[in-house]
Amino acid sequence: MSGTGSTPPAAATRPSFVLMIATYVAGGIGLFIGFGTVGDDDLTLACLLSVGVVGILSFVRHSLFHRSDAARMGWDLGRRNNFQIEVGLANLAWGVVAVLAVALDWGLAVESAMFLVIGAYITSVSAMEVFFSGGEHRKTGVVVVTAAFGVMLLVLGAMGMSAAT
Repeated sequence: MSGTGSTPPAAATRPSFVLMIATYVAGGIGLFIGFGTVGDDDLTLACLLSVGVVGILSFVRHSLFHRSDAARMGWDLGRRNNFQIEVGLANLAWGVVAVLAVALDWGLAVESAMFLVIGAYITSVSAMEVFFSGGEHRKTGVVVVTAAFGVMLLVLGAMGMSAAT
């Protein structure tokens, strides 16, 4: 079928699966560190991992490996999906701002706000999956893990804001 103009072959899901696992590992380690350090008014490493690394890895997964990511989610259209790439660029935006917040020492309030931004996004995506999926549901376990991650980001962001004021 190659070179005949027919439907392109399905993309491999492994690259985006590995990136997804790396994203959850970085985010989970960051949350663990954050819940341990927020009482000391410090979210620096947690912000770097749970927002910065998560945002940048999500950009790579959604934008650079967009076909693999679409195949992993069962959404492979066999071509480029600009909306998915836009989502990746949004992830890159908050990932880079989180890295800058840490590198330039913008403080606890900004780092906490970064948790709130990504937490609101991830929790909203989870709610969309539950309430507005149009009959195309992701696996329940994926939605539950994603929702739990989003809620923990929100809680840690709120705790950081409370400590910053």
